[in-house]
Amino acid sequence: MKPREKMSMLKIEDLTVEVNGKILLHDVNLEVKKGYTNVLFGPNGAGKSALMRTIMGFSEYKVVKGRILFNGKDITGLSVDERARLGLGIMMQRPPDMTGIKLRDLVKVLSKGKKKPESLAENLDMQRFMDRDVNVGFSGGEIKRSELLQLAAQNPSLYLLDEPESGVDLVSIEQVGMTIKELLEEGLNCPGESCEKGKSALIITHTGQILEYVNADRGYILCNGTVMCSGNPLKMLEEIKSRGYEECIKCRLMK
Repeated sequence: MKPREKMSMLKIEDLTVEVNGKILLHDVNLEVKKGYTNVLFGPNGAGKSALMRTIMGFSEYKVVKGRILFNGKDITGLSVDERARLGLGIMMQRPPDMTGIKLRDLVKVLSKGKKKPESLAENLDMQRFMDRDVNVGFSGGEIKRSELLQLAAQNPSLYLLDEPESGVDLVSIEQVGMTIKELLEEGLNCPGESCEKGKSALIITHTGQILEYVNADRGYILCNGTVMCSGNPLKMLEEIKSRGYEECIKCRLMK
């Protein structure tokens, strides 16, 4: 009996994006199936963060061609807030400081009263930061944990994680990695292919360190503003480490 095809959580079709009249992404095609974790590799300046922000709906990123589907619904024209309400959540690489907004208050708003901020903070060793302004004076690792705390409170269906290991020391990367793993596997007792439900994720990684903690199902490489190839993420990472991204540009990686 042929296995049932997994539903798409996120599907990007022929996407072209510009900012201030400059094309940053073109003809991007990418898919994250329900319950899957996909990773996005690429050199600096390839457009990875721009793609994440476009998926989340940041207004400065103008879609001039193509569309973004979430659970089969075209969300291309929706705002950030509308997408968040549908179940998208983002962890930015460099989130802004939020002077005057206490982390405790933000977590309360995001959780909508469904989770206690104190218990969420305890899991991430963030109790002492709860009455501080969001991200103000935080270290790199503290910012990452703050972002994860906010995501844990929001509890999205699709996690968009922009380089979660960047700017984090070796002690913090383990905590960040294990927390991401727990968030993605929350309430599940089955891995990848066999899961009928669960969280999905698209993770940007430059170093591949996050793959030591998270089981990724598929990898994509973004170069020069478009997806060059896709395949097994661990094999792709090995190829990148040994040959760089030039091989992918030459289409030598198998799809």
